[in-house]
Amino acid sequence: MIRSKQDKYFEAAACIIMTVVMILVLFPFLLLFMSSITEESSLLINGYSIFPKEFSLGAYSYIWQSRDTIFRAYITTICITAVGTCLNVLITALVAYPLSLDYLPGKKIFSFLLLFTMLFNGGLVPTYMVYTTVLHIKNTYFALLMPNLLFSAFNAIIVRTYLRCNIPQELYESARIDGASELCIFRKLVLPLGKSIFVTIGIFSGLGYWNDWMNGLYYVSESSKYSIQQLLNVMVKNIQYLTQYGKSVAGEGIPSISLRMAIAFVAMVPVLILYPFLQKYFEKGITLGAVKG
Repeated sequence: MIRSKQDKYFEAAACIIMTVVMILVLFPFLLLFMSSITEESSLLINGYSIFPKEFSLGAYSYIWQSRDTIFRAYITTICITAVGTCLNVLITALVAYPLSLDYLPGKKIFSFLLLFTMLFNGGLVPTYMVYTTVLHIKNTYFALLMPNLLFSAFNAIIVRTYLRCNIPQELYESARIDGASELCIFRKLVLPLGKSIFVTIGIFSGLGYWNDWMNGLYYVSESSKYSIQQLLNVMVKNIQYLTQYGKSVAGEGIPSISLRMAIAFVAMVPVLILYPFLQKYFEKGITLGAVKG
């Protein structure tokens, strides 16, 4: 295939722009990591830099002292994220599939109720009372699983749009003529053909669970059930308290600034490792409805 000069100029410009964007995206992560391995005094005197004058692993050494607690919090977060993401995708699919059908009785009413929950809610206090006094999830793992994250009306609308635009209604009719039940259609047609959008929604949900610390703040007070984000948030608060009152650990000053950077880096590493393996599905799902066929 022969390319014109205009095509070559366009590709060169696109490469340059993408390189600049990539640098802008990676720079904060690099700065975060380099700050986490910089001597505390150097950070206070010279500020943040990707070429620190003094290296130190004091922040990671401080984290390592709490490795058992951090490991338990990691296991809790991984399990909650895995279970919550699977349930979120399943519930979203079960809501979106019927709404994508033309013949669903009361479709407008259900769609309105779904949209209504995006615009209005009962507020924090009534929500807290329902979860603690009615559902009794306080200081249980359900407190990290259910509130705010188990279902999203916005995600359901996205999946509904994807299914309507990318799976022909005639395909469902053909399956019904062959004797397939709605559950069979959902399992053998909707789930496989909607894999891209379901993985995309799963990424959104998984990030929500992984980064969540509000549920733990509101509903969990037992340290044995802390998620990694809540535990790290507690560690930061403890560091601030100790720094404020001039206390020390092992006779040395607490690396407060570098430790915050190290804590943030430790929390994001698993997501950075996992994301490249799901990127291809994310790219397909995020372009929902672009090609109608």
